[in-house]
Amino acid sequence: MRTKITVVGAGNVGATLAQRVAERDYADVVLVDIVEGLPQGKALDMLESGPIVGYDSRVTGTNGYEETAGSRIVVITSGIPRKPGMSRDDLVMTNAKIVSGVVRQVVAHSPDCILIVVANPVDGMTQLTMAVSRFPRARVIGMAGVLDTARYRTFIAQELDASVHDVQAYVLGGHGDTMVPLTRLTTVAGIPAADLIPAERLESIVQRARDGGAEIVNLLKTGSAFYAPSAAVAQMIDAIVLDTRQVLPCTVHLEGEYGISGLFTGVPCRLGEGGLIEVVDVALTDDERAALYRSAEAVHQVVEVMDARRDEIDPSLGSLTQGITIG
Repeated sequence: MRTKITVVGAGNVGATLAQRVAERDYADVVLVDIVEGLPQGKALDMLESGPIVGYDSRVTGTNGYEETAGSRIVVITSGIPRKPGMSRDDLVMTNAKIVSGVVRQVVAHSPDCILIVVANPVDGMTQLTMAVSRFPRARVIGMAGVLDTARYRTFIAQELDASVHDVQAYVLGGHGDTMVPLTRLTTVAGIPAADLIPAERLESIVQRARDGGAEIVNLLKTGSAFYAPSAAVAQMIDAIVLDTRQVLPCTVHLEGEYGISGLFTGVPCRLGEGGLIEVVDVALTDDERAALYRSAEAVHQVVEVMDARRDEIDPSLGSLTQGITIG
C-alpha cells in the first residue's frame, strides 16, 4: 500500500504543498478543505498533471475526513490571516478553534499519524495540537525554522553572489519577529559569514529575514507567501518519509533541552522515520541563549491567551501552560 499524506487546507500553501508532494511520487495525497469543490477541483487538476510531469501519485480532494484515514503524515495549514482591526488575541483564538477541530477529526481517522503544523501563530498552534491530539512529542512538529532559515540563506547568498548550496545556517526560536539566527555559526563554503560580511550589513540581512513574511505581504497587497512555506514543509516530509535523518530547524516540544521545558520552541531537530528523532544541542553564547529565552517567552504569552480561554476552544482541554519553564 502506498504512503498516504493528507494536507488540510486547500489555500495557496496547502495546494502548492500537495502539488510538491504529488510530484515526488512517493505517496498519495489527500487535500481537505471546507469549501465545496475547491479541494476536488485542485486535486483533479493535479491528478491530470501526472502523465505530463511523470508521477503516479493519486491526488484526492474532499470536504470530509473519511478519505484521510490511515494517513502517515497530516499537515495542518488551515486558519485565517490577521484582518484589519483584529487583535492578536482574536487571531489566536479564531485559529485555535479551527486547528482544534481539525486535529480532533484527523486523530479520529489517523491515530498513528505524524502531525506537521503550519497554521499561525505556528508555535502556539503546535502546542495546542499536541494538547488536543495527546500524541507524543515525536509526532507533533511545527514548521517555522526551515522557512526562516531559507530566507536568511537566500539573502546571505545574494549578498555574496554565492550559491545557496554553500550557505549553511540555522535559525532558532519563534517564527518571524522573534527568530534567533546563529550568525556566529553561519558559513559560506566553510568560511564564517562574519568574515565576509561587515557586522552592520549582516545585522540588516538578519532583520530582512525576520521581516521576510511581511515583505512579501506588502508586495502582494492581498495574500501572503506560499511557495517557500510549502517547500519548507516538503523538505520536512522528505526527511520523515525517506528517513534521511536530516537536521532541520523545527518547533518541537522541549523537555529540558536548551533550558526550556513544556513549550514548543524552534531548535535544530533530526527528523526521520517516526518524526522527531532527537533535538540537536548546539552550544549557545549567553546572548544567544537570552535571545532564545525571549523568543520562548513570546510563545508562552500566546499559549497563556489560549489557556485562559481554553473552554471556548475545547472543554475537554487540560492546562496548556502546566510545566512550562524557561531558563
